[in-house]
Amino acid sequence: MKKIILIAAIVFSFLNANIYNFDFKKVADGIECVIGDFNPPTKENKGFVNNSCFIDVGDGLVVVDPGPSFNFAKEFAAAAEKLSGKKVKAVVVTNYHDDRLLGASYYASKNIPVIAHKNIIEDIKKNPQKFERMKHILTKEEFKGTKVVTPNTLFEKEYDINGTKRVVKLLKLSYVSEEKSDIVVWVPDNGFLFAGNIVFNNRALNYTKNSNMKGWLEAIEKIKALKPKIVLGGHGSIMGADAYKTTEEYLKALQSQVKKAYDNDVDLIDLPKHLHLEKFKDLKHVKELNRHNATDYYNQLDWQ
Repeated sequence: MKKIILIAAIVFSFLNANIYNFDFKKVADGIECVIGDFNPPTKENKGFVNNSCFIDVGDGLVVVDPGPSFNFAKEFAAAAEKLSGKKVKAVVVTNYHDDRLLGASYYASKNIPVIAHKNIIEDIKKNPQKFERMKHILTKEEFKGTKVVTPNTLFEKEYDINGTKRVVKLLKLSYVSEEKSDIVVWVPDNGFLFAGNIVFNNRALNYTKNSNMKGWLEAIEKIKALKPKIVLGGHGSIMGADAYKTTEEYLKALQSQVKKAYDNDVDLIDLPKHLHLEKFKDLKHVKELNRHNATDYYNQLDWQ
């Protein structure tokens, strides 16, 4: 009988084991964040490549970026509520990418408001392929319950989430930076800014056909104008007042070198020979992404 009970206990424990292990970092008063893997989504990291945070606003928690799956969001919410002793009252999605948006399916099932920029509707419709990879990376059990949900609270320029302790401001800093739906989360009372995919650290950024060089650099200038004490990007573990610096320097170097090559009629096939981005060699995946980023920006210049 004892053996049967022990086996049942082991099975129950296995079935209820968490998929994700969160190591919360306190980054400011009332703000705790988890840092995702610096690689693309894999079976090993279970799609957890995003940074996510919760902000205690007094009468509840605001979750920033719900993550890559229903289960991620469910486990994150449970851990955040246990750590803080408060319930999630709202969720913010800083752009439409699968590693940020798909977890919203959990919060939607609990009728918790999911807030994003209005451009996220267009981004979701135009990029359906973006939501296919997690299905192939996660097991059926890990992916269970996950689906694309449309945020139910949309804004254009600015949106305030008011709590009894602090306000969380959602800001659209440019029409397009990396994506049309990119926003930042600004907490004025403690100077914390979550920059989403406007800021990358530890790994190279991904400049795509959807990105806009002028808008991205403009967004960074507006981040600087806010004079934040702590900036955390959507990817990477670096935090600090100038954590935007690597992204800004990389974009300016890419812009300058690709434009010079384009103005000198360098053929696209020879473009890599004209890139001198050795300063950024320590960023993960930079070798592969340098060529990709330069090609996409070169093609944009061609269309312009």
